[in-house]
Amino acid sequence: KKEVKKVKKTADKVLALEEKYASMSDKELTSQTDILKGRLANGETLDDILPDAFAVCREGAWRVLGMKHFPVQIIGGIVLHQGRIAEMKTGEGKTLVATLPAYLNALTGEGVHIVTVNDYLAKRDGEWMKPIYDALGISSACILHSTDIADKKEMYKNQIVYITAREAGFDFLRDFVANTPEDCVQTDFDFCIADEADSMMIDEA
Repeated sequence: KKEVKKVKKTADKVLALEEKYASMSDKELTSQTDILKGRLANGETLDDILPDAFAVCREGAWRVLGMKHFPVQIIGGIVLHQGRIAEMKTGEGKTLVATLPAYLNALTGEGVHIVTVNDYLAKRDGEWMKPIYDALGISSACILHSTDIADKKEMYKNQIVYITAREAGFDFLRDFVANTPEDCVQTDFDFCIADEADSMMIDEA
């Protein structure tokens, strides 16, 4: 309860910014991505810009998908950004929750991986959430088992990548035994969100 109370204070700051971003035009909302990147470049931390970044992503989701993150989903997003496990029941909107920390961490210019348990979920979630990232000027892609190696290399360069744990694992192993650096497909590992963490890290580990 104490931990949730702390996180809730930050979530309240996000909710307080709703009107500010709702009053902006689509172009103004998209420009916030560059403004937030500028704040990071000027020495602010991800935690400093979190309320604004989450509020921007929330407004973007509302405009393109008609979905607005509920307070409990904002709390889930903050917990994921902190590198912790957020336990949410089926139907509580984990897919939408992940867009908040994914967008925030993509603002660093480094890669974000959203790792799921199977190709169906990676494809569904990647395609479903893509309009949010597109609207905010963030590139995203979905890598499947059937994706060609040459295509993978390009897809990994996107700021947000949806992929299965199995595929990411095998790509890592293949890169590890590649003959030349040019044969490697993966980029640096910076921030990862694991969907179904219990299944992925315990059952299938």
